[in-house]
Amino acid sequence: MPERFHWDQLPAGLRAVVEGRTGGVTGIAPVGEGLNCSLAVVIRTRDEGPLFLKGVRTSDPAGLDGLRHEERVNELVRGVGPAIRYRFESDGWRCLAFAHVEGRHVDYEPGTGDLDALTRTARRMYELPAPGVALPRLADRFAAHLRPGEADALQGAHLLHTDTNPHNVLMGASGDAYVVDWAMPALGPAWVDAAYLATWLMTYGHAPEDALAWLVGLPHWREAERTAVEAFVNVTCRSWTAQVGEEDAVLGNAHFRHLLDATRQ
Repeated sequence: MPERFHWDQLPAGLRAVVEGRTGGVTGIAPVGEGLNCSLAVVIRTRDEGPLFLKGVRTSDPAGLDGLRHEERVNELVRGVGPAIRYRFESDGWRCLAFAHVEGRHVDYEPGTGDLDALTRTARRMYELPAPGVALPRLADRFAAHLRPGEADALQGAHLLHTDTNPHNVLMGASGDAYVVDWAMPALGPAWVDAAYLATWLMTYGHAPEDALAWLVGLPHWREAERTAVEAFVNVTCRSWTAQVGEEDAVLGNAHFRHLLDATRQ
């Protein structure tokens, strides 16, 4: 995880560039979540109100890649994710200022009141336009764990977020759910993000049959071919096992294997 910087630790030149566009910064609220940036703060500004400012040092190639991905897809995800308001590059930093979503993280637990909003957002994600920009393929992310035929099964041209953990889904004051942090997008089958969401519901306590009932109600899932779901489940389980070990991977892998039950519904 990159070293995190506070607003007052940034170069004075960068802070001056930001304030030259947004007006004086009148308040700062650090954002603790996120693994791919060195700066994540909500700034309250005199002219623009609150903005989410995210940045990386230009000497961080991985961080720059993530930030560039967010720039490439931002126009495509309007209505699902917040818009970029400003771009800054100064004093060895590159930063993006996003419209700030005033709200809280999504509640994935049983009995949540957020499920209807999550369903609406999942449907909007399914309707995102095809990217006209180069993005990684989902299969490439699992290259070290693929077996013959699995890469072909995971082909697709749909824009995917791939990391809808609760820190990346915000409930706005309007009651809508917004998906943030598009630093790890991929191209793949249209149903993949919906499948990830179903596994998050299971992770936070939903019975598998309830999470799968939610999943099969989405139009995404009607396009899912069992061979493709099998490839996705198998390669994801191999990848997770390699990251955390057999014992620690058991529960998470079980959630993904339940997706195979949904292909029979």
